[in-house]
Amino acid sequence: MPAVATIPVNPTIGQRLAALDQGQRLRLALGIVLFVAIGVIGLVMGRQAEWRVLYSNLADKDGGAVISQLTTLNIPYKYTEGGGSILVPADRVHDVRLKLASLGLPKGSVNGFEMMEANRFGMTQFQERLTFQRGLEGELTRSIQALSSVSSARVHLALPNQNGFFREQQKPSASVLLSLHPGRTLDRTQLAGIVHLVASSVPEMNPSAVSVLDDTGKLLSQTEGGGLAGVDAEQLQYVQQIEQLYSRRILDMLEPLVGKQNVKAQVTAELDFSQTESTTESHKPNQTPDSGAVRSQQLVESTNGSQSGAPSGVPGATTNQPPAQPSAPINGQAQTVAASGQSGSGPGAGASSKKESIINYEVDKTVRVVKGATGVIKRINAAVVVNNQNATDDKGKTTSTPLTEAQIQKMTALVRETVGFNQERGDSVNVVNAAFAADKVDTTDIPLWRQPEVVDLARSMAWPLGTLGLAALVLLGVIRPAMKSLAQPPRGADIDLDRSGQLDALEADQPDRPQLTGYGTTSTDPTQATAAEQRLEDARKLTRDNPAAVANIVKAWMSGEAPA
Repeated sequence: MPAVATIPVNPTIGQRLAALDQGQRLRLALGIVLFVAIGVIGLVMGRQAEWRVLYSNLADKDGGAVISQLTTLNIPYKYTEGGGSILVPADRVHDVRLKLASLGLPKGSVNGFEMMEANRFGMTQFQERLTFQRGLEGELTRSIQALSSVSSARVHLALPNQNGFFREQQKPSASVLLSLHPGRTLDRTQLAGIVHLVASSVPEMNPSAVSVLDDTGKLLSQTEGGGLAGVDAEQLQYVQQIEQLYSRRILDMLEPLVGKQNVKAQVTAELDFSQTESTTESHKPNQTPDSGAVRSQQLVESTNGSQSGAPSGVPGATTNQPPAQPSAPINGQAQTVAASGQSGSGPGAGASSKKESIINYEVDKTVRVVKGATGVIKRINAAVVVNNQNATDDKGKTTSTPLTEAQIQKMTALVRETVGFNQERGDSVNVVNAAFAADKVDTTDIPLWRQPEVVDLARSMAWPLGTLGLAALVLLGVIRPAMKSLAQPPRGADIDLDRSGQLDALEADQPDRPQLTGYGTTSTDPTQATAAEQRLEDARKLTRDNPAAVANIVKAWMSGEAPA
């Protein structure tokens, strides 16, 4: 009788692993290792932030200032190989740049006269002169960048060699390239200050030899005679400011009534920039002697007639009194004062005396010089367009209604008061009601796969999805076949089911093919028929309870292999 080996119906994992061959075990182990490795790598890379370049090729001074601010702001950073670039997380690049820009970083490295401290041994005269020129350019650049409107600047100096053998020496010149902050400009005084700063820093440099340009190539400094006659940039700018001021006033007055984007206003101002000067000289009428200012006074006294050695006249107090105050009118004829002699004969009889008093008074004069102001408004023309009134009903339908004549008149009165309407100088204000044309919105549909949101989502999900796909490939391609091999019982086992629920595997050189006697035939022996039916029922039960074992038995029959 062949040997019988008893195998449990549900074998353990160890028994199933022992039943696998060496190749299946190796594939199973390799699959498990790859699956675990992919999971660990995906977890690590998912937590690791993506780094991008914040700034590159920074000077040491600017790099130190940026690193100091990043440390203060508690922002992670790292360097590239060689320290040429500073890296920060990709999702914080723009935020960090804006924060550092508000702090004025990076400032940019500009070397000045400290370059002269690095003179090496054996430097030629040309190299020394070139180093000095570069240091002077750096110092001027630093000074110009200190202006609030200037973002960056470059200074180029042309310093010719001075030679005592030349009768006419070439004068130095300079060029300045400016980059202004967005929305800022330089007025004429600031440009003149930059020009004089450069000209005063270089010996024998004429301010007319300094050229200032902006980053668009526009010449900002005007040389003598280079500007257009009669055109002043400051005057044009002042006119634009006046027009913008009045336009803004009109919009501020009407927008609360009709709503924003429903009113447009344009103002044209004519200003008089001519300079006038007038001189007026006025004289007041003659004033009284007490209130007049005496300019000069002259007193002349003369005596005519016989002269004698003895004094004449009546002795007494009257003769010793000073002459009385003259009562002649201002600028009138001089009065002749004759001393009265004695009526009788005596010494001095027949003599006459004359006194003249001339007084000149200061002439009252007023000189008035009047200089007219420049930039006086000559005329203002205002044109205002107001949109129709738009109303939306309950159903969402929008209707446009023109303004009434009374509403237009009220708005016209408001605009006139806003701009200071003056009919005598020829001002005009026109308010017109019209329906605004609706802007056509470009409804070009962007494909879904080209939309920025989808692209960003795809970039963010690329690594997790790739890791998950690779893990699924390893799981389905390597681990799952090995697990199926573990679920199958050993091949070549002829399994029979007994009443105790165990399978008996019969080992033999040649597999036995069970034959069901009486299946499909007729027999008169009831005992023999009962055994055949019992075996058929046992086979059906085995097929229902353990189909895998039955499949292996059939497979062994068809292959003709001996049981293992």
